[in-house]
Amino acid sequence: MTAVIFLGSLLGSMAIGVPIAFALIVCGVALMLYLGMFDAQIVSQNLVSGADSFQLLAVPFFLLAGEFMTAGGLSRRIVDLATALVGHFRGGLGYVAVLAAIVMASMSGSAVADTAAVGAMLIPMMRKAGYDVNRSSGLIAAGGIIAPVIPPSIPFIIFGVAAGISVKKLFLAGIVPGLMMALFLIVTWWLVSRRDNVPVAPRQPLKLVGKRFVDGIWALFIPVLIIGGIKEGVFTPTEAGVVAAVYSLLVGMFVYRELKVPQLYGLILAAGRTTAVVMFLVAAAAVSAWLITIADLPQTIIGLLEPLINHPTLLMIVIMLIVVVVGTALDLVPTILILTPVLMPLVKQAGIDPVYFGVLFIMNNAIGLITPPVGTVLNVICGVSRITMDDVMKGVWPFLLAHLLLLILLTLFPSLVLVPMRWFM
Repeated sequence: MTAVIFLGSLLGSMAIGVPIAFALIVCGVALMLYLGMFDAQIVSQNLVSGADSFQLLAVPFFLLAGEFMTAGGLSRRIVDLATALVGHFRGGLGYVAVLAAIVMASMSGSAVADTAAVGAMLIPMMRKAGYDVNRSSGLIAAGGIIAPVIPPSIPFIIFGVAAGISVKKLFLAGIVPGLMMALFLIVTWWLVSRRDNVPVAPRQPLKLVGKRFVDGIWALFIPVLIIGGIKEGVFTPTEAGVVAAVYSLLVGMFVYRELKVPQLYGLILAAGRTTAVVMFLVAAAAVSAWLITIADLPQTIIGLLEPLINHPTLLMIVIMLIVVVVGTALDLVPTILILTPVLMPLVKQAGIDPVYFGVLFIMNNAIGLITPPVGTVLNVICGVSRITMDDVMKGVWPFLLAHLLLLILLTLFPSLVLVPMRWFM
């Protein structure tokens, strides 16, 4: 009955148009009333404590870093360098999109921001060069969801706080799976674009490639700075957000000189608005998470899936299927906040490595960003490309299948994640 109250109040609130954050609070209040322990003070205390986390301070700083990178010219120089390196191959701009997505992912950690930035720069170029716009948009959308998996990942930070897992370990464990996502996209693009009759761009002179590299070296140094600093223990993931924001601000203002003082207010305001949305979701989820624990809902779920406890791989397959279905209806952050407190006790009891589970869980939720009907990243690329949702779905499906295939491989062969993770540790 507890599960029925939880799901009924949550889904019912969402069905009548209540924003997800408020629906989470309604869900928590419904459970309190059912348990006969309603107290407004408990709700307010959990709202405050839910957002009171040092690790969550990384969220606004990485969002701010992303704003500075786009406005300061760092993002554009990454695309310019990738174009000089691989733009002359058949379907070269597709490879540029994937390479740019990798570097952008290691700078901002936001799928929506990366998709918008790369799409705004490359879609006009790809349309002019004669590429299929639907397929190009699908590729850029599928590349954008690498951002939640490669550090510095904002979803990893939120999951780490919700699950009580080291964000540093999640960051380091996500490097290889994120690169594998890019590799699968490159292979898929090669397969679907090799028959296109698109003129091949001339090879760029080595001198120009060197110039683009020198021009972009300041932007390329950000991933090295962040990942290297975290791995060597120079700073924590939270402090890495501050480092990334300050570094991108200084480079944009004093090296590239494209970021002007009058722009700062608008950029800080944009990052603040996005942060407010994320943090309110986190705070609201703390209310329902506390009630989930009090109502012993995880034990109910464990009881239902108890036959699979001794079969970790089969259990992971079932969980991944559930997350795929949920991801089609819910956005990434709400899914993390709702499912994490329910699934983590089950994962630990089955003996599954929590960090390994976190990587696959976030990757699965990221895939939900390019699946309808919600598909936040799909909506972003539709706006940037000026095409309909039907059109972008026609273009994204090969790359969606590639991501799902990789998810299946990582589920069946955990060593693909665990071995590189232990090496980085």
